[in-house]
Amino acid sequence: MPNKNITKFAFIVILMGSMALSQTGCSIVSPSSSTQNDGFDTPRYGNPVVTGTLQSKDLREASGVAASKCQADVYWTHNDSGDDALVYAINGKGEHLGVWKIADARNKDWEDIAAFRESSGECSLLIGDIGNNELKRDDLTIYRVAEPAVAADSRTSSKNEPLAAASARSLSFSYPSAAHDAEALLVHPVTGDIYILTKSRSMPSVVYRIKPEFDGQSQTAARVAEVKVPAVPNGTITGGDISPDGRKVVLCDYFAGYELKLPDGAADFDEVWAQKPIRIDLGEREIGEAVAYTQDGSAVIALSEKRNAPVIFIESIAK
Repeated sequence: MPNKNITKFAFIVILMGSMALSQTGCSIVSPSSSTQNDGFDTPRYGNPVVTGTLQSKDLREASGVAASKCQADVYWTHNDSGDDALVYAINGKGEHLGVWKIADARNKDWEDIAAFRESSGECSLLIGDIGNNELKRDDLTIYRVAEPAVAADSRTSSKNEPLAAASARSLSFSYPSAAHDAEALLVHPVTGDIYILTKSRSMPSVVYRIKPEFDGQSQTAARVAEVKVPAVPNGTITGGDISPDGRKVVLCDYFAGYELKLPDGAADFDEVWAQKPIRIDLGEREIGEAVAYTQDGSAVIALSEKRNAPVIFIESIAK
C-alpha cells in the first residue's frame, strides 16, 4: 500500500504551485478568487467557528464525517487507510463518544461516510472504501451498517478496546470505463441513491450514481454528470454530503467548501449537478477531507486530518 501521507503532501504541493501561478500574470484563477456570495445578493453562510478539537488520540486522519439522523449532537467519522474497520462518534465539540468495530468489513482505503434514515425510522451508516490513488484497485466497496447507539459508558471505548457494531452488508462496484480515485460518498435522504464524486487534478470531478442494492451483486456505476468547482485544479473533491431536505449538495476540496442548490420547482435531483457551485469558507484546515450538513441542515461541519484537528461549524444565513 502506498504511503498516503507522502502522496497527499506531494499532491497538495502541486496544488499550491498551481495557486502560485495565479500571482504571475498567467490566466489561472486561485481558489480564493471566488467569493461566498458569488451570484447571490447575500452570502449563504456565515464565518467559520471552531467549536473544539478532535480529542480522541486514535483519530489521526479523519477522512469523512456524517451527522447522525437518529441521535442529537452525534457525528460519525473514521480514519483513512491503515486503520481497522472502526467508526468513531464525536459531538460538536470534538469530544470522544465511542469507537465501534464493524464486523464483516475491512478498511483498505476508507474515504467518506454518510448517514441514512429509513422510512421505518431505522438509521444506518454507509462507508466508502473507494480510495484508489494508484488507479489499480478493482475491489471498490461500500459498506452499510446499522448505526451504533451512543451511551454514557461508550466513551471508555478505544481503538484497542472498541465496542462491537453490527455486521456490515457490502456493495461492490466498478466504473463503466477508466479507473478513478474518489474521496466523496453522498447518499440521497429519500431515495437512498449513492453518489460517488471522483477526485482529479487534471479534469473536473465526475459524478457517478449507484443503486443502494446490498444484495451481493456487483454494480457498474452510472455516469451522471461532471462538476467543476471554482478552484485550480477544479476537480479535487475530497468530501461531500446532501442536505436533509435533498435540495442542496455541499462539497469540499483542500481549499474550501462549495454548495450546489437545486432550482425551485426542480423535480429531478440530478439537476443539481448543473448548478453553479458557490464557495463556502470552511476555515483553517490542514488537510481538509471531511464535510457534512448537520442533522437539521442549518449548518455545515468540517474536519481535517491530523490529531487534535479543529472541529469547524459554518452556520447558514440564507433566507
